[in-house]
Amino acid sequence: MGKDGFRAEEIDTSRPHPARIYDYLLGGKDHYEVDRQAGDALAAAAPEARIGVRANRDFMRRAVRYVVDAGVRQLLDIGTGLPTSPNVHETAQATAPDVRVAYVDNDPIVKVHGDALLSDTSATSIVLGDLRDPRAVVDHPDVRQVIDFDQPVAVLLVAVVHFLTEADKPEQIVTTLRDALPVGSYLVLSHATGDFADRREAQAIYNNASASLNLRSRAEIERFFDSFELVEPGLAQVPFWRPDAPPPARSEEIGFYGGVARKLG
Repeated sequence: MGKDGFRAEEIDTSRPHPARIYDYLLGGKDHYEVDRQAGDALAAAAPEARIGVRANRDFMRRAVRYVVDAGVRQLLDIGTGLPTSPNVHETAQATAPDVRVAYVDNDPIVKVHGDALLSDTSATSIVLGDLRDPRAVVDHPDVRQVIDFDQPVAVLLVAVVHFLTEADKPEQIVTTLRDALPVGSYLVLSHATGDFADRREAQAIYNNASASLNLRSRAEIERFFDSFELVEPGLAQVPFWRPDAPPPARSEEIGFYGGVARKLG
């Protein structure tokens, strides 16, 4: 049994996992046949899927640069997924080498890959944890070793909250994380939506995966930013959030909203 309490045989490779589907759509190599099949089906149901995950990844990097430029030196990335480069700590430390990053994911395979990637640095950690238990994430000793919650923190919830059902009480989860943060902290969040096309067929593909896909409207997603102040341009489709290059073709179809917001007093 590993130090986080799981055995190798407990890693389920018989069902697609969102992190591995995402890796496949990004062109990565850390996935299995079931993930490739799910990814191909998703791309057939939503032709902009591959463009969308890349646009979401680009949003993450721009958002990380924004919060680091704003002075934040601690990032808590929950639902990090497989470590496709350049990842959060590489992006952040290219701007400010003293940035510290704690990664959290509920997939043991992500943990194994992260341990290998981060073995040579004390400024980062990767923790096996679940967003559905946010207090346990915040209180995890390996998170606390990297993150000082008395100083501003940027919490990244990038393409992960849409895997929470209403029964999981996602707004309450985000509120718990918000309440753990000091004034001057940031929330970076992106979320899948069906606002721009009927994506029920794509959504159904996740019914056989280890987590369901729960599409939400702009108004529903904006509620996650309650008690934060959204920075310009507010909640936007991810290709149009502070773009640093011309948006890709079919950007208007991309079903991801993204936003960055600051916690006020």
